[in-house]
Amino acid sequence: MSTVNHDSLVLGIDTGGTYTDGVLLAYHARKVLATRKSLTTKRDFAIGIDNVIDGIRIEDPAAISMVSVSTTLATNAIAEGKGKRVALFLIGYDPELIANFKLQARFATPHYFYFAGGHDLYGREKAELDLAGILAQVLKIKDHVDAIAVSSYFSPLNPEHEQRAYTAIARVCDLPVVLGHQLSTRLGSVERATTAALNASLLAVLQDFIIAVRRAMERRGIVAPLMVVRGDGTLMSDEFAARTPVETIHSGPAASAIGGRFLSHLEDALVVDVGGTTTDLALIEGGQVRISAEGASVGGPAGEYKTAVQAANLLSIALGGDSHITLARDGQLAIGPERVLPLAHLAAEHPDVAKRLHALVRRQWSQASPDWLEYWHLLREPPQSFLADASNRQIALIDALRDGPQPVPELLKRLKALHVGQLDAAELHRQEIIGKAGLTPTDLMHVQGSHAPWDVESAGLALEVFSHHVPAPGGGRGSDPGAVCARVWQRVTEMAAHAIITFLSGKKLDPPGAVDPERDASFAPWFFHHSLYGSHPYLQPEIRLKVPIIGIGAPAGLFLGPVAAALRTDLILPTHHEVANAVGAVAGSVMVSEEVLVYPRLNEIGLEVLGYYVQTGEERAEVDDLAPALARATTLARERALGGALRSGADNPQVVVEQQSDGLDMYRIRARAMGNPRLS
Repeated sequence: MSTVNHDSLVLGIDTGGTYTDGVLLAYHARKVLATRKSLTTKRDFAIGIDNVIDGIRIEDPAAISMVSVSTTLATNAIAEGKGKRVALFLIGYDPELIANFKLQARFATPHYFYFAGGHDLYGREKAELDLAGILAQVLKIKDHVDAIAVSSYFSPLNPEHEQRAYTAIARVCDLPVVLGHQLSTRLGSVERATTAALNASLLAVLQDFIIAVRRAMERRGIVAPLMVVRGDGTLMSDEFAARTPVETIHSGPAASAIGGRFLSHLEDALVVDVGGTTTDLALIEGGQVRISAEGASVGGPAGEYKTAVQAANLLSIALGGDSHITLARDGQLAIGPERVLPLAHLAAEHPDVAKRLHALVRRQWSQASPDWLEYWHLLREPPQSFLADASNRQIALIDALRDGPQPVPELLKRLKALHVGQLDAAELHRQEIIGKAGLTPTDLMHVQGSHAPWDVESAGLALEVFSHHVPAPGGGRGSDPGAVCARVWQRVTEMAAHAIITFLSGKKLDPPGAVDPERDASFAPWFFHHSLYGSHPYLQPEIRLKVPIIGIGAPAGLFLGPVAAALRTDLILPTHHEVANAVGAVAGSVMVSEEVLVYPRLNEIGLEVLGYYVQTGEERAEVDDLAPALARATTLARERALGGALRSGADNPQVVVEQQSDGLDMYRIRARAMGNPRLS
C-alpha cells in the first residue's frame, strides 16, 4: 500500500447529502493513498460508510491510527425536522416579552414551559426556583418527549438553578437532560435556550451515528481514536461529540474548506464546494477558515434558528449536480431548490424507465409534457408503525410504486387524482419511503460526456423531451437541446456568482431572473448582468474577485470554470478535489475552548462592589480584589482548556489566553488549547 510508517495512516470520511466520501491519508507525509465515493444512504448512514471503507480496501486495519468523520447529519436533521422531541424548560424568562417579540419560534421546539427563578446580570437570584412546578411538568410530559433542555436566565453567571433543576428532574425520570450553561457562556438568553433545545433533539441522532461508525470500525478490526469535525473545522473526540452534537452544525462544509486549503496549499482563497444537493461557500484567510462572529444559524421547519455555537462563516445555496431542472410558470428555466435522483441513474437501475423514455419521445410534444419526466420510486418498504396510521391514498401509492418507478401523470391516473397534492405523499417523501427522480445537471453532464457513470441514452431522451417545451429565444415553443444545455449552465453561473457576491459583500441582490436589468431602475442588477456578460455597447463594469476559487466536489470544474471567468479570477482544482471534504475530516486540529467569567459581587442594594466572582461552568469562587480574580480566572481557563484538549485527543496542545471586557466591570477570560490529533 505505502512505505510510510503505519502510525501515520488516517481514514477520513464525509457523509454529504448525496455522496459519502472516504480518503486514506499518510498523515505526516500529507499524501493521499486511496479515495472512494459512495451514495449516501440517509435512512441508515452506516450503509454508505461501510461501502466507502470496503471500497478503500484497507490491507492492514492495525495500521489505521485515527478515523475522523464530518457529517451533515445534525444540519439535515434540524432542516428536515427529524430531531427528537424536546421539552424546553425556561427558568426566569419573561413570557410576555417572548410573546411580544415573537421569539418563541426561535426555540426549535413547540414544547416550552416557563418557571419562576433565574438570576440577574450580577448573578443574584431574581426569584425563588419553582422546583415543584418543574417536577409537576416533568411528570406530565416525560412519556411524550425524548429529552429535556433547561435554560435559566443568566445561567452563565450563576448556573445554580439549572443544576438544581437537573438534580430534581433526574430523580423522577431517566430522560437525557441538557443544561444551557454547559453549552455556551454567552449571555444571549434566546440563543442559549435554542442551543440547548437543538442539542437535546440531536443527542440520540448523533449517538446512533457514532455507534454505527464504531461498529463499522470494529467489524474490520480498526482500533483507533474516532474524531468528529466541528462546525468551525476543528476536531473533537467522539465522546465529546456525543454529548454536544449541536457543535456539528456545518461540520460538512467546514471540512470542505479545511480540505481545500490542505490540498491547495493556499493561505487565502474562496472555497466553493459543489455537491449533489448544495453549493457551499467558505473563505480561507491566513490559512484559517473565517469564523462567524454571531454563532451558527441553521434553517428548520419554523424558519432560521440562531445558536450560540461557534462555526465557520458559510453560505449554502440549493444548487448542485442533482438539482431538479424544471420550467417555471412563465416558461423560464428553474434549477432547484429541490434535489432529485438523476434520470440517468434511475434508468440505469430500472430498465423499464429507459423504455418509457423511448416511448415518450415518440409522442406528440403536446402529449409529452415535462411532468412526464418526474418519476416517483419506492426507496424502502414502510415500517409497520407507519402503515398502522397510513391513509388509504398513501397505501395505494406505495402499492403502485412496488411495480417500479412511475411518472407522476401515470400515478395521478392510476390513483384517480387530479393533482399531486391529493396523493398525500409529503410524509412518504419526508421519511424517505419514496423518492423523486427528474432531469438534473448531472443528466446534462451525461449528454455532454463530462461525467457519465449511468445511462447516457436515457439522459439524452429526457433532455430532448424537455427541450420541446423550452421557449425559443426569439419566441415560439421548442429549443435545440444543445442550446438548452447552454442556458442551464448560464443560469448555474448566474446563481453561483450571485451567491459569491452576496456572501462576500454582505449586500442583498435580487436573484438572477427576478428583474429585468435593462428595465429595472436600480443599479445593482444592471451592474451584475453586464459584469457577467459584457453586453453593454459602451460600458464594461467589472466585479473582480481578489482571491482564487478553490473548487471542491466532482462537478466543480464544469460548474465553476465559467464562474471564475465571470469574476476575473483563477479556478484551482487540486488533485483529489472531488473528495476534499473527506481530506478535511482528518486535516483539522483538535481545539478546546474554555471561558471563565469574572464579575462584581455587589451589596444588597447594588451600589458597592464587595469583591468579585470567578465563575466556571460548575463552580463559583469569591475573590476580594479584581487583579487576583483575573489571575485565578486565567489559571483556571488555561488548565481547563489544556485538560479538555488532552482528553479530546490533542497531541502536545498549545494554549492561548485572551481577556475581554464585557463592560460593567465584567470580564471574560477565554483560553484556547489547540494541537494536532494524537495518533495511536
